[in-house]
Parts: sequence; C-alpha cells; structure tokens
Amino acid sequence: MRGLAPKPPIHYLTGMRPTEVGPGTSTFAMPVSGWLLSPPGLVQLGTLAILADGPLGCAVQTALPAATPYTTAEISMSAIRPVHRGTWSLTAKGRLINAGRTIGVSEVVVEDEQGRVVAHGTSRCFIFPAVVSPPPPPVELTLLVEPEEATPPPYLRPPEGEALGQEIYDRLSGLEIMLGHISGELPAPPISALTGLRATGASEGGATFACPASEWLCSPLAKVEGGVIALVAETPLVCAIQTLLPAGTSYAPLDLKVNFLRPVSPDGAELVATGRVIHKGRTMAIATSEVVDAGGRKVAIATGTAMLLPGRPWRHEPPPSPGNRED
Repeated sequence: MRGLAPKPPIHYLTGMRPTEVGPGTSTFAMPVSGWLLSPPGLVQLGTLAILADGPLGCAVQTALPAATPYTTAEISMSAIRPVHRGTWSLTAKGRLINAGRTIGVSEVVVEDEQGRVVAHGTSRCFIFPAVVSPPPPPVELTLLVEPEEATPPPYLRPPEGEALGQEIYDRLSGLEIMLGHISGELPAPPISALTGLRATGASEGGATFACPASEWLCSPLAKVEGGVIALVAETPLVCAIQTLLPAGTSYAPLDLKVNFLRPVSPDGAELVATGRVIHKGRTMAIATSEVVDAGGRKVAIATGTAMLLPGRPWRHEPPPSPGNRED
C-alpha cells in the first residue's frame, strides 16, 4: 500500500488496488471502466470475483506469520443487485473469520460508490507450513519509482468491444446470440477484449469458452488470479443457461461457487472452460462448468444458479443518481 513493492499485473489490467489493511481486514477498490462490461452491458458476477479475491485472500494473509504460504481453495459469490454500466467504482471489504493451522476462512462485501451492497462472498484458503530457513527480512524497503510507459495501463485506455442493445435480445434467442458471437456476426463484449476470454462453442444447454493464461491476469504470487479463474468458469456456465432462453428473456445470476484444483502459471497456453445446464425450471436454472489447462488437467470446477426473467429487458441505461433515485 505504501508503494514499497511492485504492483501485480492484474492491477495494471483492471485498476484494482488495496486501500486499507489491518489485523484480519483488507479492502480493495476497482474502477468500473467500460472494459468490464459483458454482452448485456453489465458487470457479471465472475468479474466481481476478480475484485473480491484480493481482500478475501489478504484478510487471511494478515493473520499469518512470516514466510507462511497459502492458496485459495474455494470462493463463493452471491449477487445482491446488478452492476450496470454507469457505475463508477466498486469497493470490496474483506474480513477474517478464522485462521487455523491449515485452513483460513474469510468473507467479503462488495459495494458500489453509493455504498449499496452488490455482492457478498466467502473463501476458504489452505495454509501451508512455514518455509524452512526463510531469508532475513530486508533492513529497509525503498519507494519504487514506476517507469514511464508510452501508453497508459489497459484499464485507462478507451475500451474496445461492444455491449449488445436490447433490440438484439428482443430479436434473437440466447443460442442465436451465442452463435453470433462465435461467428463474428455479433461483436465481442469489452470484457473479452480485456482478458482474451472468448466463446468457442455453443449448443442447447451447453457453452465453451477459451482464455489465454496471460501474465496480465496474474496476482502478486505470479499465478493467474483466482478471481480471473472464477470469471473463466462462470462465463460458460451462465451462457449455457442463456442458450435455452427464447428471445426477449433475460436472466439474473444469483450465485457462483468455484473450487480451485491447481494453480495456473502464466505460460500463455489456453484455458478451456465448458459449461452445461443440469436443471432448468420455469423461474430458475442451475449449471456447472469445468476449466482445464492446455494439458487437459482440471484447474477448477464451478456451480451457479440464475433466475429466468421472461419478458424482462436488460437494463442498459445508467442507474439513477443518488439525488434522483427511484428506490
């Protein structure tokens, strides 16, 4: 926080950064740039997991002795309210619930700039034995001076990609929209341009996405951030549900649970995530997904639920200002 350590790549990609820390607490903030938008013009639950993963892990980290490694084993997110375009910033406040010898548990609340809760999350971390004979701590850390770059970091650049208008959702079924993204007849959303995540396959009740394991996606631990993997896992999951919806039907993701099976190194090879619907009723659908690396090894598995909203349009206009709110 004091600028004595280099910022991770995920900071330069998204703008997320720590803003407060204390015993058992950690807070991160992230601007809601146009880069974060999904095809309907929303910030999806998996993208919120990118922000939430930082304070969830760091709240546990504050309770650990020096040279004690840990890793995120599971993250669960619940959506409280949608994050529409027009939201300026998000803040995620993490709190330690318990840190034992081998397991750490934490929770996070994600709020918008108006202080409204948009999501809640929990996480479980594995705590490993302390490193044997760790190196001595530095006597002093000096302030790092960031080199001047010819271009601003990605999140400060004009966003690329395009969210779809309501007329597209009124005219095409969910499967037709997915096939349009794959064929290029429909534009890729900004979140795809930012991360490289893209649709590669779709059928009734199923969807497949691929994402390169880029260094841009890394946390300070030099591995692809758990929240990014959650985004990769959630996207085919909700899109598999979308493939079963007729034109004029929107949906609202309610929850997401991701179990992480192995870390992902930023080798540039593609992660492949496949989602399928396991239940669809009149008002709710449940789907699962599986993420594998280039060697075919499972990286993560996920489960999520979405509420189906026939006849309900996606909301594309910015939410009301604090002084002129309908609610």
